[in-house]
Amino acid sequence: MLTFLGFAMIATFLVLIMLKKMSPIAALVLIPALFCVFAGKGAHLGDYVIDGVGKLAPTAAMLMFAIVYFGVMIDVGLFDPIVKGILRFCKADPMRVVVGTAVLAAIVSLDGDGSTTFMITVSAMYPLYKRLGLSLVVMTGVAATANGVMNTLPWGGPTARAATALKLDAADIFVPMIPALAVGLLSVFVLAYVLGLRERRRVGTLVLPSGDDEESELVTVGTGTGTATGAGTATGAGTAVATAAGAGTAVPSAGSGEPASGGDAGEEGFQGLDPQRATLRPRLYWFNAGLTVALLTAMIMELLPIPVLFLLGAALALTVNFPHMPDQKARIAAHADNVLNVAGMVFAAAVFTGVLSGTGMVKHMADWLVGAIPEGMGPHMALVTGLLSLPLTYFMSNDGFYFGVLPVLAEAGAAHGVSPLEIARASLVGQALHMSSPLVPAVYVLVGMAKVEFGDHTRFTVKWAALTCLVVLAAGMVFGII
Repeated sequence: MLTFLGFAMIATFLVLIMLKKMSPIAALVLIPALFCVFAGKGAHLGDYVIDGVGKLAPTAAMLMFAIVYFGVMIDVGLFDPIVKGILRFCKADPMRVVVGTAVLAAIVSLDGDGSTTFMITVSAMYPLYKRLGLSLVVMTGVAATANGVMNTLPWGGPTARAATALKLDAADIFVPMIPALAVGLLSVFVLAYVLGLRERRRVGTLVLPSGDDEESELVTVGTGTGTATGAGTATGAGTAVATAAGAGTAVPSAGSGEPASGGDAGEEGFQGLDPQRATLRPRLYWFNAGLTVALLTAMIMELLPIPVLFLLGAALALTVNFPHMPDQKARIAAHADNVLNVAGMVFAAAVFTGVLSGTGMVKHMADWLVGAIPEGMGPHMALVTGLLSLPLTYFMSNDGFYFGVLPVLAEAGAAHGVSPLEIARASLVGQALHMSSPLVPAVYVLVGMAKVEFGDHTRFTVKWAALTCLVVLAAGMVFGII
């Protein structure tokens, strides 16, 4: 009964948010509360919710202060050189913009934190997508999938969890998986290229304003006839992003479609971060860079809990960059919408996870799935683990999967001579899909800053992320890793 209710609750949640019948926050709260009553455990709902909130409170605190910290770093210009390089590569070509999104997300993902990756990627790319009239779900889908592949880094979380759960060395799990993960990342770049070509055909040829109000450049970005519209000014969810001077709308060209001879559209026609914004602190650039490196180093070395590190980092960044109280209040207010949206979503997700765990639905679902594996599949438990990691890491937290389900799968594999290392490596396969799970707090940073409905993001991303996971699994089998 609990198995059926668990799957029914998840299915109801996904259907309602994808059909836009409920907002994600309302669905995360009301649907599990209703199913908790159906399970006959409504009297314990309060205990389940408090337990879930207690477990996710550190995550909410980390995201709140991470948003403030990296928002301030974006405001003061720390990431401007990276953005400038990406924009120089992208120019006005939708295909390059989408590929640039994947590359930027993959590079920033090296810090092992999804929320950081999404804040920087969206802040840099959002104005370009708006000015070119590109689909914002393409941006969120590509960024989430690239980050999901990179999330398998030993300091990203899943690898460490697998190593802890099975008492293995993280390096023995991760290092042999590098070729398969590299193929997975390459497949994300290929996906970005294909989606970029599709956007190029849809958008067509555009006249894009340059930095001069009196002149404009003609830039051919394709041969389609679609229109491209965009807001004159993009202010990505509290971050200091703006278009360049000049008219702010890209319109279809009425000309012959000849490419422009100039090559500066990427630098001057598209300023993802306003180079004249008042919050810039060029004299403090190296201080901010050093502070960020020290913060990320402390995270990797686990010198202090991550929420504490971001709390200290945000306080120090605000104090040094904006020593006057009114300026500090203005920066906090500028990012308050993001903080409130993300924190609210995390605490709403605590209701969902609390009910799933407290009622025993997660355990019954996992036991049912493991028990449904045919006896003849025993020698192929690594393949089974890889396939199961897709739905299980999507519908469960990483903690639930790696500490609750993975040991059971490893024990079943050991009975048939399958090494725990193979099981552990296969368990990493589903991370590209996991990063778009409604139970991952960072995904709400992504869709919130991009102003994309979570249901739209889910409909678009799930199929491509699942395909990426299968590519990683296939590569692992071909290379003999899994």
